[in-house]
Amino acid sequence: MSLDDMKRRVRQHIELSWNRGHLALAEQLQSKDFLYKSSFVGRPLGSAAYCEMVQNIREAMPDLEVVIEECVAEGNKVVTWSTLIGSIQKPALGYPPSDKILSISAMAFWTFNSLGEVQEICTMFDMENFRAQLGLSTQPFAEKALP
Repeated sequence: MSLDDMKRRVRQHIELSWNRGHLALAEQLQSKDFLYKSSFVGRPLGSAAYCEMVQNIREAMPDLEVVIEECVAEGNKVVTWSTLIGSIQKPALGYPPSDKILSISAMAFWTFNSLGEVQEICTMFDMENFRAQLGLSTQPFAEKALP
């Protein structure tokens, strides 16, 4: 699979899952041993649990849109920088509803297997900025690093 094909597959996966909620179609792009890791969840998720998480977030944020800012591929990996835009209308992942339109930056590392299937997604969200937008307490990085 070419680098451009992998980038197209990532864009398609994001569009099908996060933007449209067509999780069964997105799941067809994933390997049987698919894993999702994220700063939002404390443990790796298999395909079914990933789909359930996306569905729960989409239900809590019905106006959610994921915009891909950058997409880079090398070897069997694709890296995306995305912005999630929307409001939390129902509690999600322990966060309260808010009438604020949130803009959440995320970096995701996508790994493909030899069949061209998405084998793993590892996503890091800018949680401090997210918490600040919700008006929740944040802690400067320097304070976290100090003993």
